[in-house]
Amino acid sequence: MPTREELVAWLTAQGSEASRRDLARSFGLRGAQRTELRALLKELGVEGTVERGRSRRVRAPGAPPNVGVIDVFDIDEDGEPLAHPVDWQGADQPPLVRVGKPLARMADPGVGDRLLARLEPSGENIWVALPLKRLAKGKATVLGIFRRTGDGGRIEPAERGARHELLVAPADIGTAVDGDLVLAEVTGGRQYGLASARIVERIGHQDDAHAISLLAIHAAHIPVDFVPETLAEAAAAHPVGAAGRVDLRDIPLVTIDGADARDFDDAVFAEPDEAADNAGGWHLIVAIADVAWYVRPGSALDRDAYLRGNSVYFADRVVPMLPEALSADLCSLRPREDRACLAAHLWIDDAGRLKRHRFERGLMRSAARLTYEIVQRARDKGPQGEDAHVLERVIAPLYAAYGVLEAARKKRGALEIDLPERKVVFDAQGEIAAVAPVVRLDSHRLIEEFMITANVAAARELERLVRPCMYRIHDAPDPEKVEALRKTLATFGVDAERGDAAKPAFFNRLLARLADHPHFRLVNELVLRAQMQAVYSPDNIGHFGLALSRYAHFTSPIRRYADLLVHRALVAGLGLGAGALAPDPGDFTALGEHISQCERRAVAAERDAMNRYLARWLETRVGDTFSGTVRGMSRAGLFVAIADGATDGFVPFARMPRDRWDLDESGSRMTGRNTSQVIRLGDPVEVRLVEAKGLTGSVLLELMDSGGPASGTRRPARGGVRMPGRRRR
Repeated sequence: MPTREELVAWLTAQGSEASRRDLARSFGLRGAQRTELRALLKELGVEGTVERGRSRRVRAPGAPPNVGVIDVFDIDEDGEPLAHPVDWQGADQPPLVRVGKPLARMADPGVGDRLLARLEPSGENIWVALPLKRLAKGKATVLGIFRRTGDGGRIEPAERGARHELLVAPADIGTAVDGDLVLAEVTGGRQYGLASARIVERIGHQDDAHAISLLAIHAAHIPVDFVPETLAEAAAAHPVGAAGRVDLRDIPLVTIDGADARDFDDAVFAEPDEAADNAGGWHLIVAIADVAWYVRPGSALDRDAYLRGNSVYFADRVVPMLPEALSADLCSLRPREDRACLAAHLWIDDAGRLKRHRFERGLMRSAARLTYEIVQRARDKGPQGEDAHVLERVIAPLYAAYGVLEAARKKRGALEIDLPERKVVFDAQGEIAAVAPVVRLDSHRLIEEFMITANVAAARELERLVRPCMYRIHDAPDPEKVEALRKTLATFGVDAERGDAAKPAFFNRLLARLADHPHFRLVNELVLRAQMQAVYSPDNIGHFGLALSRYAHFTSPIRRYADLLVHRALVAGLGLGAGALAPDPGDFTALGEHISQCERRAVAAERDAMNRYLARWLETRVGDTFSGTVRGMSRAGLFVAIADGATDGFVPFARMPRDRWDLDESGSRMTGRNTSQVIRLGDPVEVRLVEAKGLTGSVLLELMDSGGPASGTRRPARGGVRMPGRRRR
C-alpha cells in the first residue's frame, strides 16, 4: 500500500483528477488493498488533503478536473477569453479560467459561450482551458454595477479579470436603478461587440458604505438573513440566574479584545496556585459565553448557525453566525452585566505545562471591557484611566502566567511564521482613509496562549469522558511541497537544510537563519504555502502548527459552530444540564467536513473583500511608480507585491519588455529568449500602476526596465510565455 504522502504526491504530479482504478493500477494494488485504498481516500477527503471530483474521482487540492464545462464571461486585453467553471463545488472562490485556442474547425469562443474543455492548473487559483466542444448556451452569471443609458443600460462587471460591459435591454432591467449592484444572467454573446444580459437580482447600491463587503458576501453565497423562527427564538431568550450555576461574579474576569471588536465571548483571570505541589504555578480561568444554553440542538437557531458555520468578518461589517439578540447581547460578556458562561479552570506549573483542569457552568460579571492597547499600556506604563483599579489587580498575574505559557510554546517548537497583517481605516464618510499595519502586542499573544491552553483542556476532557470531540487538526506538510520549497529557495541563493520537515522546528530554524535575509517576508510566505490546511474532524491526528498532540476549538461558540459542538459535548459528558449534545449527534465526520468548507468560504470572502478595498485605495494613484517584489509567476504574467507588501498587482505579458518568456519547471524563474533577461521570484522590480478597480479588486501593473516602461503597444511582438512540457500557443 502507498503511504498517505505517496498518494498525495502522485495526485499532485498528475495535476488533475484520477479514478481509484488509476491509483490502484499505478501502485499495483489488488483485492483487499483496493478496499484499503478506498478507506484511505475517504479519510484524506474528510481532512481536505484531497478533493473529490465527479464519478468518485479525486484530485490534489486546487487541481482542476481533466475535462469540465466552463462559461465564458469576458475577453481580456490580449483577446483571450475568460471563463468560470460551471457548477463550482469548491469552498473557495471559483478559479479564473483562461481559454486557449480551440481545436481546428472550431470558431473562437465568445462571451456567453458554454464550452467543454480540457483543464490544467496555471498559477494560484488560475486554470487554463483547451476548448473541445461548444455546448448549448448556459446561464453564466455576472456580478456588477448597473448603469442606465438611453437605450436601456449597461453592466460594469465586478468579476476578476473582466474588462467588457454587458448590454441590458429595457425589458431586462426590472426594478434596477442607476448605480445598483446587480446579479445578471448572460443571455447572448457576440464574438465582436458587447454581450447582452438580464438582471435577475438587486443586491444594493454602489454608494452604500457596505458595497464592497456586499459584493464579497454575494459572490461567496454567504447566508445573511435569518429565518423568522430564528429571530423569534433569539428575541424570546432571557438572562439566566445563578440557580444550578457556580457563582463567579466576585472574580475579576476581564475581556480583552480589539478596539473595534463587535462581540466579547471570552474573559480571563489568573492568580498564583497556592497548592503545595505546584510551587511557581498558576490557576487560570477562561470563561466563555454559554451559547449552548441558548442554542439548543434541533432549534431554528441551531439550523441557521449550522448553515453559516461561522461568523464572517469584513473591515466594515460582520455577518454573524447568531442573531444580534444573542451575539451582541446575551452571549456577549459585557462589563458589569451578569452573563451565563462555561468556565475552564486551568492549573499550570512553573514550566507552563497543563497539570489539571475543571469545567463548570457559571454566572459571571465582567469587571472591565479592555482592549489590547489598554492592557499593553498598563503593563508598560502602569494602570491608567477609569479601569485603573481593575488593571492593578489583573495585569501582573495575567502577564506572569503568560510568561510561563510562552516559554512552554517555544520549548515545544510551535511554528513561528511572521507575516504582517493590515487593516483598512475608514473616514467619517465611509471612504478608505488608509491601509495600516496591525501591530502585534504581547497582549495579543497573552490571550492567544490562554485560549490555546483552554482548547487543549477541552480536547483532553472529552477524551477522558469518551465523548465525541470535534478536533481542530493540522497535518504535517506534504514532502512534495517541502521539496518544492527547497527548490524555490535555491533559486535566490537559500540552501534549505535537509532536516525533519515533519516537525515545526525545521521551519523555525530556517526562518531564524534567514531573519536578516532581504527576502525574509517572501520566505515566510513560501513556508506558509508549504503547510497543509487546518480542518475540523472527529479523528485526531494532532495539530502540526501548534506542535500539540490534541487540540479542539472551545473558546468562540458565538462565532464558530465547531466550538458550540465542543460545548455541547462537555455539557453532556459532565451532566451540566440543558443544551447537551444529543445521544445520537449525527455523522461527526460529515459535520467536520461541512464546517471546514464554511470556514474556507468565509476566508475566501474576507480575502476577496480586502483585495477590493486595497484596489479602491490605489485608484487615486494610477500612473505612479512603485518599488515592488516578484512574489509569483504564471503562464499569464507576474504577481508583484507593492505598497510595502500591502497588496499584489498583476503584470500581464503585454505589459512586460518585448520578448518571449520561458518559465522554468519550478515556476520561480522566467527567462527572455531574445534578451536573456532573467526574472526570479523575490526579485525587486519597478512597476507603474496602470489600473486599479475597487469594483473588481484588480490591480494592473506595467513592468519598467532600464530603458523605461515596457512597449507602448498593448501586445508585445512575438510575446508570451512557454511552459516546459506544454503545447505552445
